[in-house]
Parts: sequence; structure tokens; C-alpha cells
Amino acid sequence: MTPYVVLIVAVALERLAELVVSRRNLAWALGHGGRECGFGHYPFMVVLHTGLLVACLVEAAHRLLIPVLGWSMFVVVVLAQALRWWCIITLGPRWNTRIVVIPGLPLVDGGPYRWLRHPNYVAVVLEGIALPLVHTAWITAIVFTVVNVGLLRVRISSENAAMAQALVEAPPPPTAMAMDRP
Repeated sequence: MTPYVVLIVAVALERLAELVVSRRNLAWALGHGGRECGFGHYPFMVVLHTGLLVACLVEAAHRLLIPVLGWSMFVVVVLAQALRWWCIITLGPRWNTRIVVIPGLPLVDGGPYRWLRHPNYVAVVLEGIALPLVHTAWITAIVFTVVNVGLLRVRISSENAAMAQALVEAPPPPTAMAMDRP
């Protein structure tokens, strides 16, 4: 069980690193006219993700490790982390754990966003299933996944609405303004 505890602690430290990046990026976004949207679900999201880590440890203490399942799920956890940080790097200062949009900025269409609209949530779903299963915590995997589906529906709907509103509020491109002049 000790290696699993180390993994959960490592994931918790990774989450803290995300929060540091997010706080820095939030300041940048607000300084560039960004507005936070859909913040009502954010505290629930924090509780859910913290609960995932705690539940993993509690349930794993009562489960036997199945090595083939553990190692295969560990690979999925590592791949999910790689995808998450690819998203963070691709979005740069625009990435945040909150929903913050800056009117006038175009949507990002590089990196994993070239293929998926919300690739970070793919990472969240994969990790929510795989992290508990590294140590056979199948109840945690099921409960987190079911609750997370509801949260992601709210979150993605909020993000899509915020991005659509930001695009509507975007100033016209300079060439269009020049054409409107007599």
C-alpha cells in the first residue's frame, strides 16, 4: 500500500502545482479584461476532487492489489497527467481551474484542442477511473465517475456559454472597422 500512498501524495502535490499556475493565470486573465463565469459549481468541484484522493486511500486500505490491473491503470494515470499538462502548456496563461474568459481572444485550436474541444476533461475522466483502480478501489472509481459526469455537464455547459458570450462581445477586427469608415 505504501507505493499507492506515494502515488496519491504525488497527485495531490500535482494538484497544488496546478493551483499555483491557476492563481498566476487568474491574475493575468483579470489584468487583461477577463471575467469569471459559472463559479457556483467550483467549490463542489474542489470537494469532489479532494474527496477522490481521500476515498482512494480509504478504500484501498481494504482492497488487495491486483498487479496487472494496478500497472495498467498506473499507465493510464500517467497518460492522463501528460494530457492535462499538454492542455495547460497549450493554453498558457489562458489555462485556469476556474472559468475565465477574455473577450476578443480567439479560441485555442492548437495542441490537443486541434482534435478535442475539452481535452482536459478527457484527462479528468481517465484519471477519475484509473487512479482508484491502481489499487482496486472500484467503488471510488464508480462513485467519482458518476458524480463527475453530472459536474462535467454543468462545467462544460458553463464554459461553452462563457466562450460563446465572449465571442459575441469581441470587438470587430481592425479591417472591418476600417471598411466601415467613409
